[in-house]
Amino acid sequence: MTFNRRSIVLGGAGLTGAAALGFPRPSIAQAEPLRIGWLAAMTGASSAPAVGFNRGVVFAAEMLNAAGGVKGRKVEIVTRDTQGDPTKAVNAAQEMISQAKVHAIWGPTNSGESLAVTPIMARAKIANIHPCVVDTLIDPAKYPNAFRISPSNTQWDDAVRNYCLKVLKVKKVAVIGDTTGYGVAAAKASAAALVKDGAEVAYQANIDATQPDMTPDLLRARNAGAEAVVVWSVSTGMDARLFNTRARMGWDVPFVGHPSMSSGEIGSLVEKPENWEKVYAVGYRSCSYDDAGKLPARSEDFVNRLKGKVALDDTLLWWVAAGFDAISLVAKAVEETGSSSSEAIIKNWNGLTKYPGIFGEYTYTPQDHDGYPGGDVVMSAASTGRNGTFKLAPGYA
Repeated sequence: MTFNRRSIVLGGAGLTGAAALGFPRPSIAQAEPLRIGWLAAMTGASSAPAVGFNRGVVFAAEMLNAAGGVKGRKVEIVTRDTQGDPTKAVNAAQEMISQAKVHAIWGPTNSGESLAVTPIMARAKIANIHPCVVDTLIDPAKYPNAFRISPSNTQWDDAVRNYCLKVLKVKKVAVIGDTTGYGVAAAKASAAALVKDGAEVAYQANIDATQPDMTPDLLRARNAGAEAVVVWSVSTGMDARLFNTRARMGWDVPFVGHPSMSSGEIGSLVEKPENWEKVYAVGYRSCSYDDAGKLPARSEDFVNRLKGKVALDDTLLWWVAAGFDAISLVAKAVEETGSSSSEAIIKNWNGLTKYPGIFGEYTYTPQDHDGYPGGDVVMSAASTGRNGTFKLAPGYA
């Protein structure tokens, strides 16, 4: 079966077992299924990540069930479409905990929803793992049940700042964010960290993502002597207008920043393909290829296993890999402890050291639930997308 945007598992039934998926039915003991809740914005404006994550989720569950499940227990994915709406996410999380009786929850996939449901899951003491970047979502004292599988926004910012100062070796930087709560907070934190590390923030601004003309802001940045422009926005339209304006100005300055700058949508929004050059977006070593076109060995093997089963041409590899890893981490905890209680899962995760996932090697302790290695957050050449992967930006070994 090939998974694309149309072949999505929705609703409460979850996976229906290996036989229905085309695999021989294994000998599975009559035991309670291992139920994993999946809070997914499968439809709506922010659905693209969840669609990618879901492909990894389904692939992981398929593999586990085809091999006999976990300790003889079928893996059942209990999916709820939150549509990117925090209120729907709250309702879905409460229903999963009180009625579906899930053993752990993966998601939500965006920070707005996660900010709404994280306190609810903490009160229920349900094991939760998510890919949301807002720093405050991980706090082992307040939320001892919550673990992050992706980098934090601070790790993104560290990668952007280090690339500007240590690889590009610029001294004067412009920092631009959009006017959303995220854009304002991210730009402010980024500018402060740049100054702390000895750079000069030559220009700083927050721009409405719908603003049609980016010329005034880029002129101010150029006149202030900026040698690089750091961008914090999830708006691909705003990104493309910045790139087009830079080209019309004839300003040879690199853009460095948010992963949205590598979105495939930008290819249809830039006036010329070359306008997308010298744009470096946050990426990951596990999902970046080298000059020879090779991914790291573990990722290369994973992609080979996905061939003919999971589509990558319209999504990002890290989304698929993170979804796969999330289900694998729940299964590993149950396998090793012999228990599907949230308490046992959380205890197991708190002892993980360099767990070899596909997306990353995760390390968690009772004091630190940010498990993604900061050194594996890198910059990608934004316009080089290929089957969900990107070429490493210049300057990396």
